Amino acid sequence: MTAVDHQIEIIRRGCDELLIESELRQKLAAGKPLRVKAGFDPTAPDLHIGHTVLINKLRQFQELGHHVLFLIGDFTGMIGDPTGKNATRPPLTREAVAANAQTYTEQVFKILDRSRTEVVFNSTWMDKMSSADMIKLAASHTVARMLERDDFSKRYRGNQPIAIHEFLYPLVQGYDSVALKADIELGGTDQKFNLLMGRELQKHYGQPAQCILTMPLLEGLDGVNKMSKSLGNYVGIQEAPNEIFGKLMSVSDELMWRYIELLSFESLETMRQWKADVAGGRNPRDIKVAFAQEIVARFHGAAAAQQALADFEARFSRDEIPADLPEVQLKAEADGLAIAAVLKQAGLTPSTSDALRMLAQGGVKMDGEKIGDKSLKLAPGTNVVLQVGKRKFARVVIS
Repeated sequence: MTAVDHQIEIIRRGCDELLIESELRQKLAAGKPLRVKAGFDPTAPDLHIGHTVLINKLRQFQELGHHVLFLIGDFTGMIGDPTGKNATRPPLTREAVAANAQTYTEQVFKILDRSRTEVVFNSTWMDKMSSADMIKLAASHTVARMLERDDFSKRYRGNQPIAIHEFLYPLVQGYDSVALKADIELGGTDQKFNLLMGRELQKHYGQPAQCILTMPLLEGLDGVNKMSKSLGNYVGIQEAPNEIFGKLMSVSDELMWRYIELLSFESLETMRQWKADVAGGRNPRDIKVAFAQEIVARFHGAAAAQQALADFEARFSRDEIPADLPEVQLKAEADGLAIAAVLKQAGLTPSTSDALRMLAQGGVKMDGEKIGDKSLKLAPGTNVVLQVGKRKFARVVIS
């Protein structure tokens, strides 16, 4: 494998699409550090691990010797990007953007190498752009071209309003690539239109066109929906170590590989060995423990990761959860599934009345904690270990 092949393999890890690989190979073959750009609009102060997928990829570029441009979209944040929405996203004030940006930079340096990261703000060049310059920029694309963007076209067909200033967002994001002379730009799959805009504007301004790397939107703990605080299926990077560890241990064995591919800094060789080990009979729980410790250590330090493991094992070892823990998939209405029905359908009790009796007697645990609330409902997206008595266990996933 050549040096370029090795880089391409790492760059492609977990990615959705690379445009255009032949162009990227030429850039890499030149032997110069690439200018790798990713933009973040500081629309909320706290990050969850879904947000870190792009940041992790930036770290991989750093480890390959490239120059990372961590762009804070303080100017674009005041426009409000409607990507993935069918309505205008409210713009933020400059004060709110500045406050969120400060929190962002504090959090991302738990992942990125500060010494090899250039933090830039697009207000640096956009504030200097005159009205005439902005009109000239707007003249580079047509309304028809803008309506090719999926969320715009849906709103247009649905007779929903599209404000003129929203067309400026992809133009400004694209112009950022011109201002920074980016060689490659990273973004989520929902950003593809904006990333392509950067390529087109670089050509328009006589620059070599950047390559594009899109990364998938990470599924939440339910394994179905995009990770989101509003859905409650997230792992916050500022949550307590035990919370992070416990949530990651709760993911399904299948989803574990997806998380490891996108979030772990373990090598591809280690990943391949882990998969071979599990195929050969190793308990996936061992891999999950190593991964959960890695993530906790990243955000809270190695000592906290060790303590989280110790606390987790102390919490569950008394109950001797079996290595071959059965997993049960259950369907629920929007308002959830009653705990007694869950226990019966999971095969943990012979009847609903027996489930209610065990709840009343304190014989039911959820993730190691006793529960006795007969009115409890488990919502879609729930992924928990349930125990009845001393010997009946099941991992229950509600969809």
